[in-house]
Amino acid sequence: MSYSARMQGNHLYSLLLAARGYPRLYDQGMQIAQQYLSPFDLLVGVIGDSGAGKSVMIKGMFPGLELTNDDEGVNVRPLPILDLDDTGFFSPHTYHLDIRFESAFTQMHELAAAIEEAIARGKRVIVEHFELIYPFLKRNAHLLIGIGEEIIVTRPSVFGPEPDVIADIVFKSVPYRRMAHTAEDLVEVCLTERRVFRYEHADVRHGFLLVFPEKPDIDLKEIESSVRARIEENLPISYHDENHVLIGDEPHYCTGPRMHVKSTGDIKQFSVYPELIREQITGRFMLLGLVNVNPAERLADLNKLML
Repeated sequence: MSYSARMQGNHLYSLLLAARGYPRLYDQGMQIAQQYLSPFDLLVGVIGDSGAGKSVMIKGMFPGLELTNDDEGVNVRPLPILDLDDTGFFSPHTYHLDIRFESAFTQMHELAAAIEEAIARGKRVIVEHFELIYPFLKRNAHLLIGIGEEIIVTRPSVFGPEPDVIADIVFKSVPYRRMAHTAEDLVEVCLTERRVFRYEHADVRHGFLLVFPEKPDIDLKEIESSVRARIEENLPISYHDENHVLIGDEPHYCTGPRMHVKSTGDIKQFSVYPELIREQITGRFMLLGLVNVNPAERLADLNKLML
């Protein structure tokens, strides 16, 4: 076994905050592939709720891979992995399938057999909703990735973790990511109304960061009150297009329009940290927004390890 494979074999798990917005999630997928994917990983399992960003992350990990559950509604048929013998000399090395989607058309045991056959031929298979096929496959993934509020990257062994453990974690945490993303967009609306446009986005557990190159002239209490008023209105949130979400009837630019709660009233315990936080190294200023967090929580405890 090569040195690279031995080092990957020692990897237990890594934890990353799941980015919001397609560009950052594409980039995050690319970094995961560079840091954790081994050439010897033939079975990659991905677990997460609908709209969590699984497909976007996969596209970042495997640029050019043809996904069989394209979000535009163009679904590849027949499913390539079911026709391994018909692809001829130019058969692909990497296959993709979405188990939740494909189970409506094909029996689970047939999908499991197709995955096993592809791996036996030295092909790589990327499986979304891996936890659903695992009882039929009876083998774990070489690399298992769960995406909720955080991204869990793990290399399972006979000692675990099993897919249902990862699924339990990410499905419980993704509502916080949806709340935080919607609250972030509401803050953006308030900043636009105050003609503040220059900032970058960053992540924190149960919240979000807006990072300014210079100290903005804004009243944080006023912004918090304005956002809470919109939350009280219980405005509906809906997908508009790939670059916009509807807040009520108003379109708002958003690069992750599928990652939202259904209405603003679903946001729990929204607060804005009472002062701008200054990064010691860069000198930039950060607005911190939080959801479902006790206001007395220390900043240093927001990203603490949940062990």
